[in-house]
Order: sequence, then C-alpha cells, then structure tokens
Amino acid sequence: MNQERLFKVLGKGQVPCHGGDGKWLEGEWREVEGPLKPCGNGLHLCREKDLITWLHEELWEAEYEGERMDGDDKVIVRRARITRRVETWNERTARLFACDCAAHVLPVYEKTYPDDKRPHEAIETARRYADGKATKKELDAARDAAENAIWSTEENDTWSAAKAAAKAAASKDAASEDATWTAAWDATWDVTWTSEREWQTARLMQYLYK
Repeated sequence: MNQERLFKVLGKGQVPCHGGDGKWLEGEWREVEGPLKPCGNGLHLCREKDLITWLHEELWEAEYEGERMDGDDKVIVRRARITRRVETWNERTARLFACDCAAHVLPVYEKTYPDDKRPHEAIETARRYADGKATKKELDAARDAAENAIWSTEENDTWSAAKAAAKAAASKDAASEDATWTAAWDATWDVTWTSEREWQTARLMQYLYK
C-alpha cells in the first residue's frame, strides 16, 4: 500500500466533477482495465502539489494499489479508493484560502496604485463574510468595487492582482464555483509561477492539516 498522501477531488455527493462515472463510495475499491492514459483511461488522483488545479466541493484522502503513472498535474492509477473526507476543506476555508492567494500578490497592485484600496477592501470583506461578520450585500459591493478596479488598470501584473482580489469575493459558494482556483490562478501571473504555486500549496495544507 502506498504511503504518500494522495487525494481525490469530487463534487457534492461524492460524484466526479472533472470526468468519470458514478458516485465514489468511501472504502470501496474502483478499478479500470486497459492501458493507462492521462485524461483517457485510469483513475485520477492528486498529489499535494496538484490540488490547486483541481479543487472543488469535496476533498477526500485516497489510496491506490498496483500500476501508476505520474503526470504533470495528477497521478493515474489502475485501482483506487477514497478513505476519508477532508472536512477542513469547506466553504469557509475555500474563501479564506482564495483571500490569502489574492493578498499575497496585492503589493504588486498597491505599488502601482497606492491610493486604490478597492482590492484590499474586497479581500477583507470576503474574510469577514467567511467568518459570518459581513453580509452578502457587503460582499457583492466589495466584489463590484474590485471588478471596477480591474477595468481601471492595464491588462498586466497589476490587473491580475486586482482580478484575484475580485475572485476571492466573487462567489456565493467559493468551493463549488471555482472562485478558489481562479483566485489562485490569477495570483500566479504577478510573480514567479513556481515559487507562488509552492507558497499556495503550503498555505492550503496549513488549512487542511493545521
């Protein structure tokens, strides 16, 4: 049995959200036949470094047996099962993580636009909303303000930083509507991709296993 920590990302109700058939059941092995092929044939699992690319509503720890292929952003295995839901991945932590990704690159925006606090305020409002301290109306207003900041800048690094802030406050359901993924994605355009993704992954794991 493998010792590496692996994950399966699923939609609400343990159903596939990135392709595949049928509901996954906790502890029940699934298996495929034929040659393994990324995005073609096999059961797809995530390593820690892959998670940000695939995050969705439910996150499960998983394990595999037998044949395995390693791709750039996933592992492909012949036989796998989910073993435990990661309950620390939820609506609150998804939004807070999106806020962290945006805040980490916000200095890029504020260096060019030091007097424009709209992206900063959108992030802080989203944090308060995640903790039940801001209303949906306040969240919507903060998002709209951050989106206005996007269109008042040129499409470059500062544009991406403002966009990440808006995405952090954009969604009614941060986990299921990809606000987390898009905030993280937009944030990586402002700095070195590899170093930022490493920071994001480390931050995500703090939320999941603190």
